[in-house]
Amino acid sequence: MSGQTVLGRAGLGGEGKVLEAGLRIAYVFASEFSMKVSKSRVPQSPVTQKLSVKSDLPVVKIQAWWRGTLVRRTLLHAALRAWTIQCWWRLKMTRLMEKRRRETLEKFSREEWAAVRLQSWARMWRIRRRYCQVLHAARIIQAYWRCHTCASRGLIKGQYRVTASQLHLELEILLGSGPCIVTECIPLPIKE
Repeated sequence: MSGQTVLGRAGLGGEGKVLEAGLRIAYVFASEFSMKVSKSRVPQSPVTQKLSVKSDLPVVKIQAWWRGTLVRRTLLHAALRAWTIQCWWRLKMTRLMEKRRRETLEKFSREEWAAVRLQSWARMWRIRRRYCQVLHAARIIQAYWRCHTCASRGLIKGQYRVTASQLHLELEILLGSGPCIVTECIPLPIKE
């Protein structure tokens, strides 16, 4: 059982437990196997038993030790192969989970990007429609005042300025009675 402590101290972590369990199984199996072999001997006559007991005792012990060593070695190799397969399987599962996580993240980012793009298009369309309405209203006012100026022989000066959030209109009307200045700020519906 000294092999267990050497393997356990070798820094194998959880794998050392697998090897330790394999060595325990090998030790128990070897001891049971050697007991069965010693019990399954063919009975001999008392005379031959006396002769063979003295001469066979070290040989039997060596054979039992060798069979036990072979069994322990076989079980150790089996435990090492099982450990290798388990490490390989854990690596495959880790890679598979990482691949699934990456695919899910990419799908989510594509959907998020598409949603943001659609929202920006909808906001742009709404703001552009409002801006076009404001420009159309300004043109109608300008045309009305130009026509009115011609009819009344007055003078209309005007200017407009579009900023990020407002439309500034400044109109100066010069009629016979005196100047009239109209200033109007129309807010544009822009969400900030």
